[in-house]
Amino acid sequence: MEDNAASIERIIHSLLAGEVSKAHRLAEKGLPFEPLLIAGRRYRLTEAMRIFVRDGFIDRYSGDRMIFPGILRLLAVSLPEAFPFQEHWKMSQTHMIYWHLFPTLDHIVPISRGGSDTEGNLVCTSMLKNSAKANWTLEELGWQLHPPGRFEEWDGLTHLFIGFTERKPEMLSTRYLKSWHKAAIAVLDRNCETARRG
Repeated sequence: MEDNAASIERIIHSLLAGEVSKAHRLAEKGLPFEPLLIAGRRYRLTEAMRIFVRDGFIDRYSGDRMIFPGILRLLAVSLPEAFPFQEHWKMSQTHMIYWHLFPTLDHIVPISRGGSDTEGNLVCTSMLKNSAKANWTLEELGWQLHPPGRFEEWDGLTHLFIGFTERKPEMLSTRYLKSWHKAAIAVLDRNCETARRG
């Protein structure tokens, strides 16, 4: 099979020879246009938390440990000058630690490339890796999928967050922190219930 650069070269030679129809056929055969579908949806925090727990708070694209979002936002609330965070992720106003350690969900095979919107196609990754991956496949980027971690070994500091908010319940007056607290408790309770039944 011809590589993309060779295909482009053949197309250009056809155009130079005035063979526009031939160039068009070569393009359709060797480099067919496949429009990207813009698809996206917002996940409930419990859905995201379930994947984070399943993957053991490991960035499946890098193998790095991720931090529970509530802990990172605790830093932004408690130490805003040391750990600034801008709600729209403006880089000039957001500490880079959030880009490296804040977990998010990504489709291994992008929806726009035929991937399914199911848990089996979702992984935990950092905001940085998610942004870099965009609508590319792992093969196109030369990336490999790292194995998930074990939540029992690394919980992303989730239990530390729960303990912190038990000692300082006033932190839960912040809507964002309260929402992540609720999601964490719901998923951890469900996991405990499943373990008891199993």
